[in-house]
Amino acid sequence: MTAAMATGGADEPMLVMKDVHTYYGQIHALQGITLTVNKGEVVTLIGANGAGKTTTLKTISGLLHARSGSVRFEGDDITKMPAHKLVERGIGHAPEGRRIFSRLTVLENLQMGAFSRPKADIQPDIERVFNLFPRLRERTGQLGGTLSGGEQQMLAISRALMSEPRMLLLDEPSLGLAPILVAQVFETIKEINSQGTTVLLVEQNALQALSIAHRGYVLQTGEVVLSGMADDLRQNETVRKAYLGED
Repeated sequence: MTAAMATGGADEPMLVMKDVHTYYGQIHALQGITLTVNKGEVVTLIGANGAGKTTTLKTISGLLHARSGSVRFEGDDITKMPAHKLVERGIGHAPEGRRIFSRLTVLENLQMGAFSRPKADIQPDIERVFNLFPRLRERTGQLGGTLSGGEQQMLAISRALMSEPRMLLLDEPSLGLAPILVAQVFETIKEINSQGTTVLLVEQNALQALSIAHRGYVLQTGEVVLSGMADDLRQNETVRKAYLGED
């Protein structure tokens, strides 16, 4: 673990969710989630489909609001704050399914990611994401909808980075990608973290996620059932059987 990736130590955690209950209508999706993310960490959420992982990210980013409990970011209560304000506060979200603007070019998608910033200030960040994902530089004028799945995922992550987030929420970044692109995406997540961005990662590939994370939480039916250091979770027999595909 490099110094740049060290946890926040004695400092207050960057993110604190405490006893969070979130609903879709009458469906009780999060049933008392409590977790923390320290500045500089990569923290991963793992669990089966429907466990509440995506709902947790949406509750943090303001796409959903907790009915009870609290979400605090850098010491401030953000539980009811709208999504666009949270972008301005420093939370970026690359959602499941990419959700790029298919009829806008790569460059226009990146510019949309920086909607909260003066346009004159964003060129260094465009260069940053092109250095992270050189393939996007080659596709600058291409419509988002004509990109390959891997390129769209690169664009979704890059668009989220354009808001200069201090915390980046990533939802299933490897979903549907070829193995060589999965490896590239995870190496890039490590690089983003090493540059100072805290990452909260939801990922179907639990082994890959735990290989780059510092800590992890295992979710089951809207509750945290296990948490710990990533290395410990990789060795945990229950995790190995349920999520790492081992007998």
